[in-house]
Parts: sequence; structure tokens; C-alpha cells
Amino acid sequence: MAGSSTADAPAFYFDLFSPEAYLAAERVLQVLPVSAEWIPVSASGLAGADTLEGFRCETDREAFFERIERVAVRRGLQPMRWPDPFPFDSAFAMRAATYAKQIGRTVPFAQAAFRQAFAGGRDLSVPDNVLIAAAACEMHPNAVTKGAGLTSIAKRLDEVTALAARRGVRDVPAVWIPGGEVFHGDDALDQAALALAA
Repeated sequence: MAGSSTADAPAFYFDLFSPEAYLAAERVLQVLPVSAEWIPVSASGLAGADTLEGFRCETDREAFFERIERVAVRRGLQPMRWPDPFPFDSAFAMRAATYAKQIGRTVPFAQAAFRQAFAGGRDLSVPDNVLIAAAACEMHPNAVTKGAGLTSIAKRLDEVTALAARRGVRDVPAVWIPGGEVFHGDDALDQAALALAA
């Protein structure tokens, strides 16, 4: 089934609000030596997640933005365009991502949505911006709107987030590998790749 998880496959966990998850999503397919299952989770349901709302001061916030922008430039990505407001509420977008997973479109939808947010500067709390990403990967807007509104989809997102937490996922992005190791953050993708290749 398209929406089911494979217990013996590596997993790439993400939330569309996270610019660090965006950076990881742009290279995870090339860095890991085996395919990972892309799994949308709600970062707010993870005990250690940084929701990017608690910067100590404006200087810390600016330093964070500058670090992400430098990494994007170094990797040859489009210049970062920050959504306004940022961080945005990703609840609708993550239900849409969960629906995309149910129909086997997780990766193209997530990539399109991340790019809408961080290359296009669009706020993914606005459903129309999410639907633009869905249309880019041939998901019909009406189907996405209906799917994201289903109680069963919201429940599935909660269940998958809870499973991620039980697996030791504390924040996004994260790569879980069979055997139980979890690698958190964009910078940890290389370590995850080494562990998978061992």
C-alpha cells in the first residue's frame, strides 16, 4: 500500500515548516546509499523539536537565517526567500503531505512544497500555496483539499509522529536506520550515509 511504512527501510522524517529539512530534502536522494522512505511528521509532536519560535534575540534569529542562506548558496540552490510570516503554521501542509504519502506522491509533493516555501517565499499556512505545490506534481487541488480535511488523514499524521517519537526521533530533519540509530539535522545526513553503507 502506498501509504504504509516499511519497518526494514531507512526513513527520512520531515516537516515542511523547517528550512533545515528543506536543505536535507534537496540532497537526501543523492547522499544516502539506499532509498529512504520519506515520512511527514508534525514537529510539534516531537519532544525535542525546535519550532524556531524561541530565538533569544533578533541577533540569534538573523544568525540562523544567515547560516541557512550560506548553506543554500554553497550547495548551488536558489537563493533563500523566507516566507512571511516565518515560522509558519504547517498543519494544513503536513496533512496534505500525509495525503500525498497515501497516494504514493510523497517525494514530489514534499520537494515542490519545500521549494514553494523556501525558494518561492510562500507561506504554506495558506492552502492555495500548498495547492500550487500539489499541482506541480499532478495532484488535483480538489482531491488534496478533501484529503487534507479528512479526520483519518489527521489521525494518520498523529500516529506516524508518535511512531517517530518512539523510534527516537526528536526533531526534523532526521534519518532513522534499521537497528534504531537516528541522525538529526541536515549535517548528519553524511553520518547516516556512512552508517547505511557499513
